[in-house]
Amino acid sequence: MRDEWFIRGRVPMTKSEVRAISLSRLELKPGAVLYDVGAGTGSVSIEAALSIPGCQVFAVERKPEAAELISRNREKFHAGNVTVVEGTAPEAFASLPIPTHAFLGGTAGRMGEILDRLLEKNPALRVVINVIALESLAEITAWLNRRSIQAEISSVQTARGRLAAGYHLMEGQNPVYILSFGGEESPWAEES
Repeated sequence: MRDEWFIRGRVPMTKSEVRAISLSRLELKPGAVLYDVGAGTGSVSIEAALSIPGCQVFAVERKPEAAELISRNREKFHAGNVTVVEGTAPEAFASLPIPTHAFLGGTAGRMGEILDRLLEKNPALRVVINVIALESLAEITAWLNRRSIQAEISSVQTARGRLAAGYHLMEGQNPVYILSFGGEESPWAEES
């Protein structure tokens, strides 16, 4: 979905190119229960909800301005399978159903604690995490190493063209690290 379709305000948003890769890595399927932690504008929540029939999405957001934007985007896109959960993770998870998938876009410095709580709820959870700061990347890789979890890590950097004096100039976007792990094995995996 195009970024400009979303109501934005001043809230961070996962850009369309990164969102496409992140949603692919989530490996969602009908009946999935997705927690979108630090949901921002709700772009991941909305696109996941509209793409996967029967998917339940819980957009967890601690900032009231962002929670309001998610609600407005949910209404705009008629995404009735998105529930806005205004609260701080991981405490906001208490009354939610067991997740099958989790996307972490913002954790307010509580990434390890959030991941621990998510895996307590479902040890077979599929997790995708987006980070920009190198400190956050170091934090998550240390957490993964302590638990002997093997994750797939990609660095993605895109550029978008803009017209200036009749020329198309490419403007680089921030590089984003996309980490993914867990979930069910593929039904297409070769047997050993």
